[in-house]
Amino acid sequence: MQPDEKIQAHLVSVWRESKKFFAIGGKEGMLVLTDKHLMFVHKTESKINWWKAITQRQVINFIKSKNTMIHHDGYNEKDLMNDLEDGRNTELSFDDISSINFTEKDWGSSLQLEFHTDEKDEKFQYSIAQDWVKYPAKEPTKYMKVDWKPFVQYIKDRQRFTK
Repeated sequence: MQPDEKIQAHLVSVWRESKKFFAIGGKEGMLVLTDKHLMFVHKTESKINWWKAITQRQVINFIKSKNTMIHHDGYNEKDLMNDLEDGRNTELSFDDISSINFTEKDWGSSLQLEFHTDEKDEKFQYSIAQDWVKYPAKEPTKYMKVDWKPFVQYIKDRQRFTK
């Protein structure tokens, strides 16, 4: 992330699943869109109380409006730069993304993303969870129906090539 980048969209309670053959499970985190990058942050320094409050507020916002181009207070560019120091978090430039689209399903909306990093091709599906089960492993039980179109269009408009 470059010092002059600004957060354009910030989504919490995002469930990421690999679309590899025999992939099991997923990870919860934040999807952050800046001027030049898309990041998935699943290891954050943010406090648990902030996380709980912001996820509840996000559910209410999505019930009112399906727009994914939202930004939550209490998390800024400095927080994002600190979180990106952890190598387990993913940072992609828009040109690393080979394919991005979204689908509407009965259970919710999902963002499909294909990208190339470190000599590997990766495929993931991202969905916004509304409800969780915590035992035996944390997994979503209910997903939100959201409008991924402006999110996807923001990235496609800034890519040098699109697929």
